[in-house]
Amino acid sequence: MPLLKTLLSNLPSPYPLLLTTTLTTSTALLLSFLYLCRHPSTLRHLTLLFCRKILRHTIPISVNYYFTRKCNVSCKFCFHTETTSHTEPLPRAKEALSLLTTAGMRKLNFAGGEPFLYQKYPGELCQFAKQQLKLESVSIASNGTKVTEKWIKEWGRYIDILAISCDSFIPETNARIGRMDRGTGTLFDNVKKLREIRGWCEKYGIKFKLNTVVCSVNWQEGMVEQVKELDRFRWKVFQVLVVAGENESEKRLRDARSTAVTDEQFEAFCERHRGGKGFTPEPNSLMRESYLILDEYCRFLDPGYDGRGHSESILDVGVQKALSQIHWDEEAFVQRGGL
Repeated sequence: MPLLKTLLSNLPSPYPLLLTTTLTTSTALLLSFLYLCRHPSTLRHLTLLFCRKILRHTIPISVNYYFTRKCNVSCKFCFHTETTSHTEPLPRAKEALSLLTTAGMRKLNFAGGEPFLYQKYPGELCQFAKQQLKLESVSIASNGTKVTEKWIKEWGRYIDILAISCDSFIPETNARIGRMDRGTGTLFDNVKKLREIRGWCEKYGIKFKLNTVVCSVNWQEGMVEQVKELDRFRWKVFQVLVVAGENESEKRLRDARSTAVTDEQFEAFCERHRGGKGFTPEPNSLMRESYLILDEYCRFLDPGYDGRGHSESILDVGVQKALSQIHWDEEAFVQRGGL
């Protein structure tokens, strides 16, 4: 340090000041670089901030990947019907998830269709999402009928949340909704299965979540005690969603119009159950266009009122161009707690 001071004092003005400023700036940049290398989450946050504020990119923070439309039940209000049997090959699905992560995805939910009709496929995608992509949250939404302890024991370490459908605790109501095996017509014992899955989640350290769709068949049902017994960390309650091109007429595989409820009926159900642990209601006004849904061809769906359809595949045009081809209501996403 004394030698440096001597050298600086012998330099003509303004070189000492310039050299000192350069050294200080270089040191600060080096320290910042080393800090960011040790804290990748901070680097990721700053990168996303730059993309959002400077490049004006849309950041797909939370994405629902509906990788299949195949299902083993026939719920009458389903808005993602089995119009195709396509599923992307595993390498292409992983490539799509990598593109989404680079674009800013932090949370990923797998749904369908019924994800557990495929055993290894969702397991490997969950492992890839947690180990390679290092996502904050990986979850699966399922009807529960194909979930096994064997699968959870093998792959459960790679998921944070397992969400199971529960639209009624009354067998006759479940039958009217369509929660029966599509092949045999057998009614599923969902209460028994819910308890099993709840136990497995507790055993293997997975958060257990319930999803309920409030429809014309179950909106008057009381579920307080049964849901309380299941001790879920969150209970999401959805209003039946009628989506153009999917379930809005008798020409579709499902016609959900007869199962729809008014806003007042949905609110009445919520009022009876509000206050329970993790109770999270989502009326149509919050749901529609607030979810980013990637379909089986890796296209963003646009579940609006006018049947606009979908974007091009992110594998063909990239995430930003695909996002520009749909309407995603980011304000509604934030309002419903998507962050």
